[in-house]
Amino acid sequence: MSYDCDVLVVGLGPVGATLCALLAREGVSAIAVEKDGEVYPLPRAAHFDHEIMRLFQKLGIAEEMQAASQVAPTYEFRNAAGQILMSYDLIAQGSPSGWSPSYMFHQPSLEIALRRLAAESPLIDQRLRRTLRSFEQDEDGVTATIDGPDGAETVRARWLVGCDGAKSPVREALGIGMSDYGFDEPWLVIDALVSDPSRLPTANLQICDPARPTTCLVMSQGRHRWEFMLLPGETPEDVLDDAVIRNLLKPWNCEDCVEIERKAVYRFHGRVAECWRERRVLLAGDAAHQTPPFAGQGMCSGLRDADNLAWKLAAVLKRGADPALLDSYQTEREPHVRDLIQVAIAMGRVVCIADPQAAAQRDSGMLALRAAGAGPPSPAPSRLGPGMSLEGGGEYFPQPWSGELRMDDVLGEGPWLITRDGLSNEMLAPFAADLNRWLDSRQADAVLIRPDRYVFGIGAPEALEEAWAQHIS
Repeated sequence: MSYDCDVLVVGLGPVGATLCALLAREGVSAIAVEKDGEVYPLPRAAHFDHEIMRLFQKLGIAEEMQAASQVAPTYEFRNAAGQILMSYDLIAQGSPSGWSPSYMFHQPSLEIALRRLAAESPLIDQRLRRTLRSFEQDEDGVTATIDGPDGAETVRARWLVGCDGAKSPVREALGIGMSDYGFDEPWLVIDALVSDPSRLPTANLQICDPARPTTCLVMSQGRHRWEFMLLPGETPEDVLDDAVIRNLLKPWNCEDCVEIERKAVYRFHGRVAECWRERRVLLAGDAAHQTPPFAGQGMCSGLRDADNLAWKLAAVLKRGADPALLDSYQTEREPHVRDLIQVAIAMGRVVCIADPQAAAQRDSGMLALRAAGAGPPSPAPSRLGPGMSLEGGGEYFPQPWSGELRMDDVLGEGPWLITRDGLSNEMLAPFAADLNRWLDSRQADAVLIRPDRYVFGIGAPEALEEAWAQHIS
């Protein structure tokens, strides 16, 4: 049976669009189906981190995303009296990628850039205003029925990836269940255009007030976001009323300098799909996992999925790798996703205490730790679970900079084999000191780095090359 594409991508949000852009760079063809005709014009996701900016660098849109974002300010947890319980100085932390640790951004700007990348490639066919009706798998591929403006159409692909959100029809069709962390909190989210930003806080805030837990975020492009936890007995209809919103914003003294751009009620969940691959169908992004927003890692986790999955699909489709390679997608990504969900839930449970006595105990304990000089807990560095790496592999590989010269731009697409003997060559010489220090810290003569910038393994160069060839052939 002939194929219409290598990969059918269902959903063209940030995860699906990123996957398409990455597949095109690997020479893999894709058809992307999306129910909406245009990019959703209002803010949704608000934050991405340095790893994601490095991914945008690979895609050639880092500078464009800098213009559509701003470096995230200090992130503070305060009690009802305004005392700082915990503070993250994000800028001072630095990052292994060389980019700022965190950014606040405007999601429509990102989606427009990603869809433009897809449109520029002859390998990507974006089919908008279409929905997946059904699909069937066989030994060699997937046959899907797509409903569109002109009726139903059939698409034959070798693989299908569901990037179709938390309510994923692809996941539902496969009958895949979700493990649930039992965190389920409804929040009102308000996005506003701000004419006088000087009237509002310059830090990102979690207000741990038992009377009304609240989030206040400095967004990009003259925007601000507030999130208010719904109290017992309140309904979404109650809090979406304009008069209620005005009353919620009144303590911020900004009534005459904000224009409400968007208001919505969300339920903040922590959930992970039990299976991310069912034969020739895979799940990515919110279809595979959902995290509360307190650590700002929801979209980031989905884009890491796309980066992990794209080069593996290309290895199977273009280089003859065993499809079993794709089983490593979940085993590598799920442990990191779960770590981040647990961090976000822990933060959320600090914020969401609504009992005044319990909140007072929380405040007392956190203030004592802060007075003793204890810093806030930090998420563990990115590290893959077991899968497509050797012993000593699986960690995120740093990107040295030499002035404005960035190593990834010099080396181009991965994989890369970096050896001590090769550090004197013209390409690596500007970064030799940083790379030598990294090799020294691992007592290694060479490192092989995967296309997604994670370490495949360390050791002797010839052994690394041989092991890599065995894994992808």
